[in-house]
Amino acid sequence: MSPLWQQKKQKEFCLGNGILLSAYSPLGAVGTIWGSNRAMECEVLKEIAKLKGKTVPQVRTNKGNLKLDYLDLYLIHWHMSFKKRSEGDKEYVFLPMDLSSVWAAMEDSYPMDLSSVWAAMEDCQRLGLTKSVGLSNFTCKKVADILSIAKIPPVVNQVEMNPLWQQKNLKEFCHGNGILLSAYSPLGAAGTTWGSNRVMDCELLKEIANLKGKTVAQVCLRWAYEQGVSVIVKSFNAERMKQNLEIFDWSLSEDELKMIHQIPQRRCCRAEKFVSEDGPFKTLEELWDGEFDLQ
Repeated sequence: MSPLWQQKKQKEFCLGNGILLSAYSPLGAVGTIWGSNRAMECEVLKEIAKLKGKTVPQVRTNKGNLKLDYLDLYLIHWHMSFKKRSEGDKEYVFLPMDLSSVWAAMEDSYPMDLSSVWAAMEDCQRLGLTKSVGLSNFTCKKVADILSIAKIPPVVNQVEMNPLWQQKNLKEFCHGNGILLSAYSPLGAAGTTWGSNRVMDCELLKEIANLKGKTVAQVCLRWAYEQGVSVIVKSFNAERMKQNLEIFDWSLSEDELKMIHQIPQRRCCRAEKFVSEDGPFKTLEELWDGEFDLQ
């Protein structure tokens, strides 16, 4: 019994009758008169071994670089894989040392084997390398794909979320499956390669902020907080850091929430650079499973 001779009917019959199946030659019995090296040379098994073998060592490296005994949370950041590249004596996967060329290697991308990678993520949690495992930038369909194979389900899905991209369907789906949604770019990520000032320049948000004596940023953060999601926001400005924390002693009215709910929806982070004839996703429709514009 091996991946190349799985004995499905025999297994079903024996287990159905309380008989334990004992497998011999799980590796193909290379070197015997009846065996072969077909199992050990199977390209599918080699690829799975390669993918599964990357994740645990990478977590060990990451926690070592951070000088931590363990990580609180480890995520699959994007639902695709990239070949390892080098720059001088440095090695990297996808993100080069020169960030100006960050999108330069779509020919190095290939479909992620979610089953193998998620199994390795679960191994990381079992080994105590991380307390929890999760996802990032996963659509409803891709989260469902993970849930269909997971023994340890993801605890979080980190995605773009703000008043101009409210993730209504994804929030409902994730919360219905016990997965916390974590909002990145809650202010629109102006100044980044993927963001814009559309959120901070939204006239409705400005009106609400003026009426409440708050900043637009505070209105956005309070809105996200009231959606029951965690919020990722950063600033290097001490006054803005203080303002970001001053959102817990007031609330948005029902009318204000309804008006925000009606704002036309469009992603900031559309990730067009991930769409390529050379990569696993040929269109935005494929990349986002249709979840990339008006909801």
